[in-house]
Amino acid sequence: MSAQKPTGLSITAISSIPLILVLGNSMLIPILPKMKSELNISQFQVSLVITVFSIAAAVSIPILGYLSDRFSRKAIIIPALILYGSGGLLAGMAAAWFAKAYFWIIAGRVLQGIGAAGTAPIAMALTGDLFKGGDQSKVLGLVEASNGFGKVISPIIGSLLALLFWYAAFFAFPAFVIVSVLLTLFFVKEKKKKEEPPTLKKYVKGLFTVFKHEGRWLFTAYLAGSTCLFTLFGILFYLSDVLEKQYNIDGVMKGLVLAIPLLFMTTTSYITGAKIKKNQYLMKTLIVIGLLLMTSSFATLVFFQKLVPFISVLVFSSIGTGLVLPCINSFITGSVGKEKRGFVTSLYGSVRFLGVAIGPPIYGFLMGWSRAGMFLSTAGLTLFVALLSVLLIHVKKEGSEGKEAKLGDTLFSKLQLK
Repeated sequence: MSAQKPTGLSITAISSIPLILVLGNSMLIPILPKMKSELNISQFQVSLVITVFSIAAAVSIPILGYLSDRFSRKAIIIPALILYGSGGLLAGMAAAWFAKAYFWIIAGRVLQGIGAAGTAPIAMALTGDLFKGGDQSKVLGLVEASNGFGKVISPIIGSLLALLFWYAAFFAFPAFVIVSVLLTLFFVKEKKKKEEPPTLKKYVKGLFTVFKHEGRWLFTAYLAGSTCLFTLFGILFYLSDVLEKQYNIDGVMKGLVLAIPLLFMTTTSYITGAKIKKNQYLMKTLIVIGLLLMTSSFATLVFFQKLVPFISVLVFSSIGTGLVLPCINSFITGSVGKEKRGFVTSLYGSVRFLGVAIGPPIYGFLMGWSRAGMFLSTAGLTLFVALLSVLLIHVKKEGSEGKEAKLGDTLFSKLQLK
């Protein structure tokens, strides 16, 4: 398929998909303490509201990724968005009217997680299908920035909605979904596939071949993306708790404070995506710099208890995350041809969701263990991933731009099965 030039409406439509997705967790973070008291549940139980969503998504993503390769991206994205909105509606109705509210909220969150599996990861693959070269990196940067923007506004939206009633955020999901579905239906144009899709056996065999040849750097890239989301949501979970318990900051003000580090991440993601083009050497450099910034920030946070200095240091980790994620997105989206792109980007989505899933419960445990230990172990993790990135992420030698632009097509042509 020939490359398209990105238009404002097509970019808005594609960017709305990860924006909707990220609301699924970030919008609920400010209301978790209120949910805990209203439902009379434990800290672990309230963390499961985030975790079950992410685990359901992580498990479902590879399946939906394969289906998007076999059929079309929109054929998966639109039903997935509808399921996502329906899960939010179920959770809201449960909180409002059901006797066993917590059980049904969890059930609704599982449905939302399954729906989420067919959103942002497939949108990444769709971007790879529609745009090439520098346009692809730019749109991927906008997709990641949209993801980050969702994280910025969602705590504020969640806090504002909670002024109505604490579970109002659940009812907001279907409203947001309707907008994204309409945008995707009318402004994202896919060309019909000319060839019959491969059988499942050939498809799986081809994937094993891809990971055999490119597995070391692909899994390192997956780990880097997952680590960014794990630390981000873990720290937000910690910060949400601290703001309420130590500083008596709640409601909209709490949402605004949570939005500060996310705003830095979003801005950095947008600028990074616009500048990296298809320069793999620059991407790898920014990934390592970003992870080292995160390491320095987390290690330094041990020494800061007061809110303003704490947030000031924390934003450096957010800048680091904003450097890493668009580069990882571009690497992974270009790693294979269109025929298997849905699965490879979806598997990346799975590990990102796993990072989100384990962040709150692990940080909940670490908060009870040791504040210093929590930040130092986080810094150790990001340093380890930075070293792996230096050693294992593969960069093509600079030369012709054509070689870089054809990364996915070249690899796929070598690996295509008879």
